[in-house]
Amino acid sequence: MADINHVILVGRLTRDAELKYTANGQAVSKFSIAVNRSVKKGDQWESEPSFFDITLWGKRAESLNQYLVKGKQIGVDGELRQDRWEQDGKNRSKVEVIASNINLLGGGPGAGESGESRGYAGKSGGNSSSGKPFGPPKDETPPSDDGFADDIPF
Repeated sequence: MADINHVILVGRLTRDAELKYTANGQAVSKFSIAVNRSVKKGDQWESEPSFFDITLWGKRAESLNQYLVKGKQIGVDGELRQDRWEQDGKNRSKVEVIASNINLLGGGPGAGESGESRGYAGKSGGNSSSGKPFGPPKDETPPSDDGFADDIPF
């Protein structure tokens, strides 16, 4: 069986993303997200955050960087990578998420007046580079599916 390295996280940015360029002109955006989980302590449930460093490369990094601001909730799809190096004679390592897809979700800065979810895909072929959300515009009502009720065979 082949090895699998796939991670999906939903959390909030802990700081604004930093966009930089490598020596050969490749864009790279780095940021961190906090993902909360509920932990029972005594009779109370408390939130316990975990922090993850995320790296986004290429055109996606350039087009999404302006939306990756502190407090913004995002979904990240990617893989884990471990960097290893030696510092002061000691072996060091760090695990980060290399993002292949980013979805901007509701809440936090830039969420709009009602705080609704906005799905922007970071994958090639999505319309994130145009800056337009998927789905119908706010003032447009989606088509009714009333005509399909009779077509269901069960």
